[in-house]
Amino acid sequence: MSILKVIEILSSSEISWEDAARKGVAKASKSVKHIRSVYVHEQSATVSDGGITEFRVNLKLTFELE
Repeated sequence: MSILKVIEILSSSEISWEDAARKGVAKASKSVKHIRSVYVHEQSATVSDGGITEFRVNLKLTFELE
């Protein structure tokens, strides 16, 4: 029987929401093992001088407990 846990993390990128999600998963995987899935819960962006300067994602990561 597997036991799964869900944690919420925030990540950002100057390139895109997809890049922010990839960076978040990559960083989390350094300390969280057995990540099974990621769910993009929210997306937002910061704006300066009429342009997007940072893409932000709120991610829910599901991983298996050992």
